[in-house]
Amino acid sequence: MSSMLNERHPGSRFVDGLSSMARTVWAKHDRETDGWLPLWRHLADSGAVAGLLWDHWVPLQVQQVIAEALPDGVDDARRLAVWLAATHDIGKATPAFACQVEPLADVMRAAGLGMPPYKQMPDRRLAPHGLAGQVLLQEWLIERYDWRRSATVQFAIIAGGHHGVPPTHTDIREVNVHPELLRTPGCASLWRSVQWEILDRCAETCGVQGRLAGWRESKLSQPAQVLLTGLIIVADWIASNPDLFPYFPEAQRRSDKERVEAAWHGLNLPEPWRPSEPVGEAAALFASRFQLPPGARIRPVQERAVQVARAMSFPGLMVIEAPMGEGKTEAALAVAEIFAARSGAGGCFVALPTMATGNAMFPRMLDWLRRVPAGRTGHELRSVLLAHSKAALNEEYAGLVRAGRRAARGVEPDGGGDEWRHRGDRRVFSAELVAHQWLRGRKKGMLSSFVVGTIDQLLFMGLKTRHLALRHLALAGKVVIIDEAHAYDTYMNSYLDRVLSWLGAYRVPVVVLSATLPARRRRELAEAYAGATTDGADFTELEDTDCYPLLTTAEFGGRPVAEVVKPSGREIEVHLERLSDDLVELGDRLSRELAEGGCVLVVRNTVDRVLETAAYLRERFGPGQVTVAHARFLDPDRADKDADLLARFGPPDKSAGRRPVNAHIVVASQVAEQSLDIDFDLLVSDLCPIDLLLQRMGRLHRHPRGEKQGDRPERLRTARCLLTGADWEKTPPEPVSGSRRIYRPYPLLRSAAVLEPYLSRTGETGHVVRLPQDISPLVQRAYGPGPVGPDEWREAMAQTRGDQDLHQDRQGEKARDFQINEVGKAGRALVGWVDAGVGDADDTRTGRAQVRDGAESLEVLVVQRRTDGTLVTVPWLSEGRGGLELPTEAVPEPRLARIVASCGLRLPYHFSIPQFLDQAIEELEAECISAWQSKECHWLAGELILMLDEECRTRLAGYDLHYTPADGLKVFRAE
Repeated sequence: MSSMLNERHPGSRFVDGLSSMARTVWAKHDRETDGWLPLWRHLADSGAVAGLLWDHWVPLQVQQVIAEALPDGVDDARRLAVWLAATHDIGKATPAFACQVEPLADVMRAAGLGMPPYKQMPDRRLAPHGLAGQVLLQEWLIERYDWRRSATVQFAIIAGGHHGVPPTHTDIREVNVHPELLRTPGCASLWRSVQWEILDRCAETCGVQGRLAGWRESKLSQPAQVLLTGLIIVADWIASNPDLFPYFPEAQRRSDKERVEAAWHGLNLPEPWRPSEPVGEAAALFASRFQLPPGARIRPVQERAVQVARAMSFPGLMVIEAPMGEGKTEAALAVAEIFAARSGAGGCFVALPTMATGNAMFPRMLDWLRRVPAGRTGHELRSVLLAHSKAALNEEYAGLVRAGRRAARGVEPDGGGDEWRHRGDRRVFSAELVAHQWLRGRKKGMLSSFVVGTIDQLLFMGLKTRHLALRHLALAGKVVIIDEAHAYDTYMNSYLDRVLSWLGAYRVPVVVLSATLPARRRRELAEAYAGATTDGADFTELEDTDCYPLLTTAEFGGRPVAEVVKPSGREIEVHLERLSDDLVELGDRLSRELAEGGCVLVVRNTVDRVLETAAYLRERFGPGQVTVAHARFLDPDRADKDADLLARFGPPDKSAGRRPVNAHIVVASQVAEQSLDIDFDLLVSDLCPIDLLLQRMGRLHRHPRGEKQGDRPERLRTARCLLTGADWEKTPPEPVSGSRRIYRPYPLLRSAAVLEPYLSRTGETGHVVRLPQDISPLVQRAYGPGPVGPDEWREAMAQTRGDQDLHQDRQGEKARDFQINEVGKAGRALVGWVDAGVGDADDTRTGRAQVRDGAESLEVLVVQRRTDGTLVTVPWLSEGRGGLELPTEAVPEPRLARIVASCGLRLPYHFSIPQFLDQAIEELEAECISAWQSKECHWLAGELILMLDEECRTRLAGYDLHYTPADGLKVFRAE
């Protein structure tokens, strides 16, 4: 690195020959220490950091997007990035900025750069230094290099937007009619000479003097402008960190080379992933990357996905549609490694529907990463992130965070660092996994190389927010995997399509996974990614097939290709029957089915139905024979529930000896639909949209148990699904009210309509639904445009169809309110790109509501209050965490605060109704413990605390609440 700094560091020659007047211009000031940094020093630091970032951190995939429009490709792109970083703060060489610190302004005045006092410049807010810098750069390019004004904006907008929001046309007009903010009248020529002197020196030291004329006709794409903005923001943030780049007078004690080398070494920023493309048979690749069960063989869809990825002319979009349990996730990770090696991606982002599914995926990604060989150096520091609001409470991620603190070693060029190794892992591996300390926080976290997070983190890429360029920079350098692609509504899909259009423009490889994807949605995903330049007729063909399993590929600007994949041979015939929604009839049927034992999954569409059903079945079968699972548990209880379900009902090799011998019933909500590898002998399900019902069927006879399922009770060796949750006597059937509220009537009726032939024995296979053969036909008919169901249903279905269309139109319109525009044509500047946006986006209750269309939910932290007023952690927590006394007059020690923070509970829909939501917040805030709101208590500050009494009861907003570890939260209307 030393030679590179000598030859390519802008600061090494920046100050040489700079006039004394130009040296007085200041950029940074610390009010506490009175330390300061001259503008030339900060610009040189920023340019040096940008060069190091380009050489050691920016993925090739990102570099290529920026290089596309420039005559000398990647070499020009590097020069441009360094030059833009070195000029980004030129707007600080203006009276509007310099007047803010009087002692430093006086030094500038004494040198000849006159300016009014701060209080005499009320209009200075019209010229923030980013916007001022954009205007100055434009003028300089026009005067010095004869650029057309229209051509300057696409380059200068990077300076204008480096504080997170590119200026609007109105902003630019305002500063142009106030020239006194840029140069003080009476000494304007001196201001101009200093501004031009600094810009000339930037061009000289960055080596762009001979290139600017050649760039004059270049048309930077909007994606390139966004990425350059993001890169300059990162360079500026690093160069603005006084721990890394000390202010004067400390800054004068080191040479330029020593200063930058010490900062870069102390930052210890992980380099991007640079995998070599794996060679050999797909089976060997899977054996080396994944811990396969004994005797397991690679599935056809996995093998073909690898082959297709290798055969694509350039990595693009791949949609993998295959049955539940076929190893789609492993296929996606294998494809991601191939795509990254071929595209120059520097990492991977896996998007999941929920925090729970993200938590389940995170250790799987880490296990895969530990088996992926290191790159050319033989050792890699790989930065990882679990991206959701409760990631800090995840024990495995917390271990990586501790390793990350050791990885950032301060600013001194010494220190050896510590290698982190997963506990119990004795394999030799050369990649060190850390949650890097600098790459943490709401805006920087996604810049980590390997990220698992909720889909919200991806959808935020389409939301008008401050520092949006950072999120684009983070995702533009990765392979993106989107799991459970069928799980999103019209509102979220609108954001997802806009995001895919930008990912396509960035040439980001994307892998989409689903077991039950409607053909129309398949087409929409491919069209969004490939962009508007493609032939729409090619995409229509994607709706004409219900073949399955299916691989669909598309490249940006190209036509899609859909390929049927050979099934794996794993087949199951599910016998489908109606069951009335009477609990007594359900109990009677289960009594007969479970006469010889067996494990039953009962899935209800609402938590209230789960609790009602579980209470009745406990009376019939005994409390020890019924388990409840839903989302209305404390977070640690929910995690324990998932672990218990996996331990008792998971694959045979993992649940051996723990699967119940006697009859057992699990009553669950939709938490049982996805990401849990659990296996039951019998399924009872409420009527729901067909894709979700098929997901539920994927938990039925999921794994072989003995020859021809001979280890299951004899009555349950035939897979059966009992469909309930509707009044089957009505025409058409009428789903229960809770299901209509959750899913809306039209999708439920379409589901019932395509299932009618199976329920009434009129289909070719009678009551039998064949998996996987019937998955795609059922999904396509249910979500397709054609009529389904008996003629006498048509009028009711037409009415619900109208309501559904209106609802979806409203969702789409609402989603577009804060959505960024489509990718504009090359050369069009990002002026007003995030105008009228939502401010900052974050993974909070409010933040998630911006990309999800639903009633605002309320989350609380739960503690217990004893009769004497003492607060304690809830008593049933394991590992010595329960029943610990909590101080109320002081900040709890970190361990106690973390335990409380882990006990999050999302309150149900009752508290999403505005009047009850406001009342609940008011009542909870009245119980606020002021000591817990201290900034020293980051775990609890700002959180709402729900206090249960010793019987785990309380009252809130007119409702009685009762919590038990067995059943979770029960809610009753107070009398």
